[in-house]
Amino acid sequence: MTRMEEFNTLSFRDKIRRLYEEGTFIVSIRYYGYKINLYLYDENYIEVFYNHKLDLIERIEPLQGNPTRMKFYSDQIKLPADFVA
Repeated sequence: MTRMEEFNTLSFRDKIRRLYEEGTFIVSIRYYGYKINLYLYDENYIEVFYNHKLDLIERIEPLQGNPTRMKFYSDQIKLPADFVA
């Protein structure tokens, strides 16, 4: 089992802990009431959606290879040209 496969089986709380302890924080953006933190974990980009009004992390999901989604980060960081999640 790869680290990413193992990560996907973790509880929500354990995913948060693993990202903060073993992931690499890349950048943070604002998007429709969310602060989205982008992490690199096991060669995968993971988004953490934080709702600041509720003071709550609402979801954690891999950054898909969707060009529309990646545009939010492209002005702040350089993602690999062949990036596919």
